[in-house]
Amino acid sequence: VQLQASGGGLVQAGGSLRLSCAAPGSIFSVSAMDWYRQAPGKQRELVARITSSSTTDYADSVKGRFTISRDGPRNTVYLQMNSLKPEDTAVYYCCAHHQISNRDYWGQGTQVTVSS
Repeated sequence: VQLQASGGGLVQAGGSLRLSCAAPGSIFSVSAMDWYRQAPGKQRELVARITSSSTTDYADSVKGRFTISRDGPRNTVYLQMNSLKPEDTAVYYCCAHHQISNRDYWGQGTQVTVSS
């Protein structure tokens, strides 16, 4: 099972992008949905999380700029990214953390590049 992530691209600093990630319904409904990112030469880091009950959490570096949301009927999680900075440049991955099996399902990654 692989999640389908999309929405990355090249944007100037201060701009916005919205990432999307679709998951099978049987997984999505009982999973916390995460967005991670990995910049070149750095470890993958958790950017934002939304639980199955829509509780959210963010990395300090993106608080106030990024918003995670989920759409149940579409089995899709979104990451709205505003006021983008060059340091946000990374490959962004979505992950479904199944809250019953504790298994993680990953998307293929989407590149976000922010130019200064």
